[in-house]
Amino acid sequence: MERKILLTHCPDAKGLISKITNICYKHQLNIMRNDEFVDYENGHFFMRTELEGYFNDHTLLADLDDALPHGSERRLVPAGHKRVVIMVTKEAHCLGDILIKQFSGAMTLDIAAVVGNYEALADLTAKFDIPFHCVSHEGLNRAEHEQKMMAIIDDYQPDYVILAKYMRILSPDFVARYEQRLINIHHSFLPAFIGASPYRQAYERGVKMIGATAHFVTNELDEGPIIEQDVIHVNHVFSASDMAKAGRDVERSVLSRALNLVLEEKVFVYGNKTVVFK
Repeated sequence: MERKILLTHCPDAKGLISKITNICYKHQLNIMRNDEFVDYENGHFFMRTELEGYFNDHTLLADLDDALPHGSERRLVPAGHKRVVIMVTKEAHCLGDILIKQFSGAMTLDIAAVVGNYEALADLTAKFDIPFHCVSHEGLNRAEHEQKMMAIIDDYQPDYVILAKYMRILSPDFVARYEQRLINIHHSFLPAFIGASPYRQAYERGVKMIGATAHFVTNELDEGPIIEQDVIHVNHVFSASDMAKAGRDVERSVLSRALNLVLEEKVFVYGNKTVVFK
């Protein structure tokens, strides 16, 4: 007995839920959970179906292709743990949170390795018996540095690459290599205060709330499809450093929630937006 997740999105039409569930019944698959959403403005249908049973993937997908409208996309993916590589610089809070959640079984991932451009987080990673690779950027141009990073990442064949406060802008070649598999945590409630020093920007603007955004990485800096966001309230007594300290708690919380959603296959990327089933 296996458990898999069927992910379907297609032009909206009458009877789609019935068609999909009847095909699952035909294949004697038990539906453990079903979520659906219709974007009425664009006429597009999304459905996530958790299935249990004995699968003939090829036949099941062929039957769906025959039943669904032209332009449909469907994927059948295994439920359970995903393999990730985490990229870091010097800040420990997001990495530490993910390491602890994997250790406690609170997150459905297997951390294959941590890769950084400084040695700062090697000792923390070693405490969890996970390989750490330092690839210094000093003396290398961006292309040379990224080639070394990609060689290490590719050795582990991850499902996703997580930027846990990796503070370097990635080239289009790097982004293309891991398209829709790069997940970043940004220390701001996007689209406000993009780029460097967001907490200084927020402090100087006198904001009353600060936040964090987890998103897929694209070639538009900090403008990829958003997975999860949150905010906390601040006031005039907060300095820029106070905001940064409070912001770190939001960052790790938002990144963890976003990762859980992605790892559980609850996120559809649709243009530069996402459909997220919670």
